[in-house]
Amino acid sequence: MDFLNFYGENMQLITAIIKPQKLDDVREALEKIEISGVTTTEVKGFGKQGGHTEMYRGSEYKVHFLEKIKLEIATQKDRVDDVVKAIMVSAKIGDGEFGDGKIFITTLDEVMRIRTGETGVVAL
Repeated sequence: MDFLNFYGENMQLITAIIKPQKLDDVREALEKIEISGVTTTEVKGFGKQGGHTEMYRGSEYKVHFLEKIKLEIATQKDRVDDVVKAIMVSAKIGDGEFGDGKIFITTLDEVMRIRTGETGVVAL
């Protein structure tokens, strides 16, 4: 069976790294634009924010890896701008801060629904 077909060029994977407290806001924003398929993972990481210092039993220690949420959204290419805008607006804290997150967009070669074997855009 040839799993690569002409649908692949029409699909994108949007991966967003956001602050955990913004997850519900992002979910609501995605629901408003009728995006129903989202996978989330609890992750840790650091960037320009560089972590922070906390106190434990009177001693200071550096937290290098901060708690984040990774969202993965497979969508049609023509929906990417709407999805990115929804995430950017809903994930931002205040006027924007270090650590608000990042969005990565990659091309999907193929998608397959396990239950039916459907492939391409219809499998999204």
